[in-house]
Amino acid sequence: MTIEDLYKLYLSHPIVSTDTRKLPEGCLFFALRGANFDGNKYAGAALEAGAAYAIIDEADQLINERTILVPDALEALQLLAAHHRRALGIPVIAITGTNGKTTTKELTAAVLSQSYRLLYTEGNLNNHIGVPLTLLRLTPEHQLALIEMGASKPGDIAELCAIAQPNYGLITNIGQAHLEGFGSLEGVRRTKGELYDSVRARDGILFYHEEDEVLRQMSLGTERISYGSSPKAYVQGVASPSTGESLFLHFSWSCPILEMSAREVQTQLVGDYNLANALAAIAIGLYFDVPSDKIDEALTSYCPSNSRSQLIHSERGNQIIADAYNANPSSMRTALSNFLAIEPALRPRIVILGDMNELGASSHEAHQELYQKLSSTTTPPIEIYLCGPHWREELGDQPQVYPNVEELIAHIEAHPITKSLILVKGSNSIHLGKLLPYL
Repeated sequence: MTIEDLYKLYLSHPIVSTDTRKLPEGCLFFALRGANFDGNKYAGAALEAGAAYAIIDEADQLINERTILVPDALEALQLLAAHHRRALGIPVIAITGTNGKTTTKELTAAVLSQSYRLLYTEGNLNNHIGVPLTLLRLTPEHQLALIEMGASKPGDIAELCAIAQPNYGLITNIGQAHLEGFGSLEGVRRTKGELYDSVRARDGILFYHEEDEVLRQMSLGTERISYGSSPKAYVQGVASPSTGESLFLHFSWSCPILEMSAREVQTQLVGDYNLANALAAIAIGLYFDVPSDKIDEALTSYCPSNSRSQLIHSERGNQIIADAYNANPSSMRTALSNFLAIEPALRPRIVILGDMNELGASSHEAHQELYQKLSSTTTPPIEIYLCGPHWREELGDQPQVYPNVEELIAHIEAHPITKSLILVKGSNSIHLGKLLPYL
């Protein structure tokens, strides 16, 4: 079956699923394979559960005329999504970066939704499966698509760009993450830069952080719009200092080129490092003619969740900065610096850090550098808890170093923490989110 024929089938059944546990009636089921599963074996179950057709890539799973054999089910899914994106021709904005891409995507979605019927990436569906699934939710009623792109190895962004064909691109930053797959920081730079290459090839427009020298140089040769604290930026912003009483980002922004004077925004995001994410959303919103008051309203109303720059007030009187969805050396340094820069209040300060995973050969050095920074912090004094097998390997069986979150929870249950300011950050696989109900 050709992609054109498959597309005709999709137009009659425009809902796609890859999971028999979440199978809408009349959908197309794509039998994907992974390291520990083979969707082909569930083709029959998918049809019985209400799927209109099952797209498979193993001939021995052909059941009837409702099973469609293709050379590769994943490739068929991706080609179908790319075909659909071309057929509709709706402008696509793509966002990637080492840190902050999901928050930037969510803020931008909040802004653009003020004026447009927008499709945007839900959750973290930002990989080779999530991106095509998102694009296949596009309808003629949508006016814009906002696609988040993640990467863990060279070529990932180029693959996603071949599917999404972005007209606009934004890289939040380039830092040390997934070094196990990329090999080096230069590998990260080249891979993230594939987004710029794709937009450049389509004569599109880039949005970039003016203070980021690497991104400024990488974006040369393409029409571009800048944001940042620099007076050279198109959209300019300045954060107000965080205090012990108010941890949320408060900032002013302006656009001198449009003769827009400073406007004040109070967000529900913790951390001045989110200023760049908010300014990126403003820059995109202004480009697409979202009124400035609607931009302010969107940024003020957005409330983070899922442990992404989230502030939690616990029943024990603690203020918890939950930023435990991911962690790498650059995001750890940024979060820790922001935490230490908060104006002191009369309460204990506690840092709970999980492992930084997928760093490969750089893991030892990265954890040691972070620990040295923590150990040298004396003003204000802080209490430190470390959790995960990497920390245990680095520091051994020391007090307040725990091999897993379960042992850390047991300690905190026996020694409750109250009336403290707490930073919780670590790789998602360490499951520090389980700790939050005990703080």
